[in-house]
Amino acid sequence: MQAEEADRNQGKEYDPRRYAGLYGARRFKAMAAVLLALLLSVLDYAIANVALPTIATDLHSDASRAIWVVNAYQLASLSFVLPLASIGTRIGFGRMYQLGIALFMVASVFCALSQNMLELALARALQGVGGSCIMSVNIALIRFIYPHRILGKGIALNGFFVGLGVSLGPTIGSFILSLASWNWIFWVNLPLGAVALFLCWMELPETPHSNVKIDYTGSLLTVLSFATLGIGIDGLMHREFGIGLSLTFFSIMSWYCLIRWQKGRQEPIVPLDLLKRRPFFVACAVSYCGFIASNLYIVAMPFTLSEAFHKNPATIGLLIAPWAVGTASMSYVIGHFTDRFSASFLSSLGLFVTAVGFVLLWSLPLDASNLDIAWRTLLAGGGFGIFQPPNNRAIMVTAPSGREGGASGMLSVARLGGQTTGALIVAGVFTVFAHPAFICLGAATLMAVLGAAMSAGRSFLQGGRSILPAD
Repeated sequence: MQAEEADRNQGKEYDPRRYAGLYGARRFKAMAAVLLALLLSVLDYAIANVALPTIATDLHSDASRAIWVVNAYQLASLSFVLPLASIGTRIGFGRMYQLGIALFMVASVFCALSQNMLELALARALQGVGGSCIMSVNIALIRFIYPHRILGKGIALNGFFVGLGVSLGPTIGSFILSLASWNWIFWVNLPLGAVALFLCWMELPETPHSNVKIDYTGSLLTVLSFATLGIGIDGLMHREFGIGLSLTFFSIMSWYCLIRWQKGRQEPIVPLDLLKRRPFFVACAVSYCGFIASNLYIVAMPFTLSEAFHKNPATIGLLIAPWAVGTASMSYVIGHFTDRFSASFLSSLGLFVTAVGFVLLWSLPLDASNLDIAWRTLLAGGGFGIFQPPNNRAIMVTAPSGREGGASGMLSVARLGGQTTGALIVAGVFTVFAHPAFICLGAATLMAVLGAAMSAGRSFLQGGRSILPAD
């Protein structure tokens, strides 16, 4: 009851119906539906990364173009997540989840049938929109499935399955590619998606619907703002200054128009009303820093292992896997403590441990053994697993009743935005520096330390107000 009391005092917005949750078999079945759809989107993202060299060879494309198989998915997910979260509050989170699974399956068919890189990139972008439907309301659904007093356990279980998907993806991808063509990494989505769609239709709880009309103009401006910013900065990082500057300028103008358009709206697509709440803003900022750090490591580390440590591709996959294993396992373990200890303590501890892991990797000699690399990677991933669930809980519990969709969408934006920013920084470092192997690892350390400092200083940054049970 400590958690309920603490959140009852946060803005006097406590609503017992909002925290009721599901019990027994109903909770198990509903959570199974949510997690299976989540696993579908995460697995496909991870599997596609492994297949990039094979796809590039088969479609007669160079590596820089093949990377858009990943970038198109991620940029589409980031661009659409807030409009879809807003629409989810109107049509219901369960229906948005089902729509996302159906769209993901249709896009998988287009991916499998693609004959060239342009077709595949466009199909992957459509798949990213389907994934965004799922991710935009994922945590919001968990808020209605789990009673408020154990919400942290549900969020931690969600994090465990994200880590599980990331860790299983390379293995499953390699297995599929050893038996069949790359097209089958998309065909296998159909049976898994069909099961997930049936479970969601049968088991997901009905959630409150907002009566506010869908803001089509704001949705379009939001998509344009994110998409042109991502493509523009990518152009600048690759020294394509003409298109890079043009699109970045267009994005700035789109953001300006979007902010002016949303002023005074009851439920803005970009949740400015939520971001004005210091606890919510700080938790999102901590998440953003954490995911910049993680992607600086994830994107750059394969190159570091290849160029600096001279590891072969198979070994590189095995040496990166401990990150996902550590993240998944600690996300599950920390679920038992998330509802009892503050995000200030747990999230800052997690990011500090991640930073220590990065420092230990950065300081390795070039003749380091595989074991030396693996246990340091496991340590960094374990710290990241400690960081995520309590911080995600902090984001969700600071949103008022009726704004679950906006909070869930912003949680995904912080994650996807951090991942995209980290990847763009890696691209810039690799473009500018002749020997970038350890520079990205140092930058990842700095971002993890910054996130840990912000998390530890929540009470000060939030004006001295406590938002979690033990704060």
